[in-house]
Amino acid sequence: MKIDDINARILRELTQDGRISNTDLADRVGLSASACLRRVQELERAGIIRGYRARLDPGQTGRAFAVYVAVGLAEHTKDAQATFERAMEIAPEVTECHNIAGAFEYLLRVEVADLTAYKAFHTDRLGTAPHVRSITSYMVMGSPKDLRA
Repeated sequence: MKIDDINARILRELTQDGRISNTDLADRVGLSASACLRRVQELERAGIIRGYRARLDPGQTGRAFAVYVAVGLAEHTKDAQATFERAMEIAPEVTECHNIAGAFEYLLRVEVADLTAYKAFHTDRLGTAPHVRSITSYMVMGSPKDLRA
């Protein structure tokens, strides 16, 4: 599916406010309500729009302490990666798990209540995960720009 200028504007508006009414969205992008709805539905069917989410306040949900964690594996096999990925999939603290190129195999985003909770995750879950060779933690001190939904 082609992302023309109008579709790009629709996506930009929905990224900013996924709950915007179709009427308001149509006004902002310069379409009739029916044409706008048709385009949004096409974007959904094409898989370009994969879903809508609520943006939560981490302080009020007990996840105000964010840490990016670089993880190196001891083995570089497909099985080692699959085993590690399964372990991270079931870890509720891990909100993102990326297989990356570079000095480490994985970059995780971990969200917990505080440093004590992160230490428990680091020691009890990540430190005991299969094939983990190294763990390097980067605590988030502030987020002047964060466009994640």
